[in-house]
Amino acid sequence: MRFDRVAILDWSAAKGPKRGKDSIWLAVAAPQGCTAHNIATRPAAEAALTALIADSLAQNHRLLLGADFAFGAPEGFVARLTGQPDALSWWGWLADRVTDTPGNVSNYRQIAAQMNSAFAGDGPFWGNGEKIPTPGLPRLKPVLPPGLATHRATDLVARGPGASPKPIWQLAGAGAVGAQVLTGVPVLERLRQRFTGQVSVWPFEPPTTPIVLAEVYPSLLAAVVRRHVAATGMVADEAQVRLLAAALHRLGPTEMKRLFTLPHPVPEEGWILGAGHAALLQASG
Repeated sequence: MRFDRVAILDWSAAKGPKRGKDSIWLAVAAPQGCTAHNIATRPAAEAALTALIADSLAQNHRLLLGADFAFGAPEGFVARLTGQPDALSWWGWLADRVTDTPGNVSNYRQIAAQMNSAFAGDGPFWGNGEKIPTPGLPRLKPVLPPGLATHRATDLVARGPGASPKPIWQLAGAGAVGAQVLTGVPVLERLRQRFTGQVSVWPFEPPTTPIVLAEVYPSLLAAVVRRHVAATGMVADEAQVRLLAAALHRLGPTEMKRLFTLPHPVPEEGWILGAGHAALLQASG
């Protein structure tokens, strides 16, 4: 469980190119230090991630790439949608359907409505910040279809001061993460397919490949981030990816192994790296 580089990705579902607050940030921690890049669009971010993975492989460096969005869904969703109780089947399903333009315009709302149609009632996905309605995607939170929960097990474990993961079902509004999931997962799936055999997705696959993808939640370092922002004036999004990348990179193999030990393995749901170990990350940060 030793990595030469740790990269942390803060994703964005913004419509149109954007930099600064609430945009895409990518921090990379290595023995030489930590660097951060602000990327205006999702296609440009995909190109940057491709280059990072290719460079890590060329230099024979192990890379842990953490992405700040959910890798799975509450139990029962994926199996109903794809027929397989495996989150990676959903990754492929989304990659086949979600599109994005060079200008950062995605069809994720329409795809959310398509997924809603596989379930009874109006949900589970909801929320639309656009003036034009999307048929099949309610603006307000509906009653969940029978058998689906609001949160995954890992979301509940990750809760703490300054940390309260939102459900993936919410696509718009304060703290909404669903749009990031629907636009981010297809990118990671394409990377996984492009570098076949070199990339594993934890916890769905053993983290034994040169490149390991893992879900992260920078809010586990909320207090540390607040202090850093107050002291430096840095944009919070940049501060959190820098601090989490550096904290993970500083961990030794024993501590890292603790983070990769699953207390509640759920094939459809996945797990946030560091959930239940906020104190360990904060001490390293």
